[in-house]
Parts: sequence; C-alpha cells; structure tokens
Amino acid sequence: MPLPRFDRLPPERRELILGVARRHFAEHGTEGASYNKIIEAVGVSKTAAYHYFDGREDLLAVVLDGVFERLLGALGPWVPARDEADFRSRFAAGSAALAAHLRDHPEDLALADAAIGRTDGGRWLDWFGALVTDGQRLGVIRTDVDHGLLVSVTAAVVRAADAWALARMTTESLAEAADLPEDEAWAQLWSLLHGLWGGAVGAPAAGAGEDPTDAR
Repeated sequence: MPLPRFDRLPPERRELILGVARRHFAEHGTEGASYNKIIEAVGVSKTAAYHYFDGREDLLAVVLDGVFERLLGALGPWVPARDEADFRSRFAAGSAALAAHLRDHPEDLALADAAIGRTDGGRWLDWFGALVTDGQRLGVIRTDVDHGLLVSVTAAVVRAADAWALARMTTESLAEAADLPEDEAWAQLWSLLHGLWGGAVGAPAAGAGEDPTDAR
C-alpha cells in the first residue's frame, strides 16, 4: 500500500506517477523494470519517492492493483440470467468488454496475468464462480465436475481466448484483422466452452437460428 503522503498528493499527480510506473513495468516486465528509472522519469528525488512508497515492490503492488480493478470493471458484475439466451448474451457482453479493454489499454494487457496472479484468484475467480453457478442453475453447465475446477478452467479459457484474438489483431495485416469480426472470435470461444461445460448449451448468438445439435 502507498504511504499516507502519496494519498495526499493531488489526483493528477498520483495518476502521473502510477502511469509512468505502469508504462515501465509493462515495457520491461514486473521483474525487469528499474525503480530508479521510474523515479527519474517521474521527476522526483529518491528521498521524495520513499515518502510515497516503501520501495519498488510496494509501487508494483499499487500498479497491479489498479490494473486488476480496471479488468474487473470492464467485466462488470455478473447478474443472474433469466434463461439460456440471456446467459449467452450476458457472457458475450462481458467477454467482449474485457477484450475491448485489453485491446485499448496495452499496458493493462501486458500486466494482466501478473495482476490476476497477485490476487491468487480471489475476486477474479469469484466472477467466474458466479457465472458457473448461474449456468448450473439454468442447466447450461454440467454439474458432474467439481465446481472449483470448472471455474478455474473457464477463467483460463477466457483469458487465453482474449490473448489469442488480440495476438491475431497485432500480427495480421489490417485487412485480415478487419476480416476477423467479433462474432467469429466469440463463436470460437463459445465452442471451446460448449465442450468444457458438457455440451448442454446451444450455438452462439451468431447462429441462433440453427439446431443446437449442429454445433456438436
């Protein structure tokens, strides 16, 4: 946690310091970023910096906590769905919002795994836990597999799918990236989860008019 003097700084000054630190950690890694270079880039003396943070690890923790809160904010709270179609819609919206946030905030993307890992699952898995519990209530998700295992694997699949989609956007030509609509990425994610969850769910929204058994 930052020291009291940091909290007393004007909000724009606090954000400047954290923004510079976030950029350094994103560019050089959580292990490789230099505390001295961060301090220099911010324009404060080492003495002043130690009035704000106990040291490098303290600053890193604050940066990662900020990343984590933005990731959760992008997902939004899981609200129990009315039925299977509403479940698909809510999950698609949350997944799309998270992917969009990571696409638009590359520093958060670079630090996302470290931020999530710092919480040991915690509130991140709580979100997916609420999703799985709701899906089981609706008969969308199987109940013959341990709940915690389903939650962990679902979270991992969503994170991997986000990384895959964003990697394709950055490595392919602009024309090819434009030809990868969100519906396609969503369909592939849903297909993976369909199998994971036991095949109880139908096709994704893009194929709503198809027979659910066609997706098997």
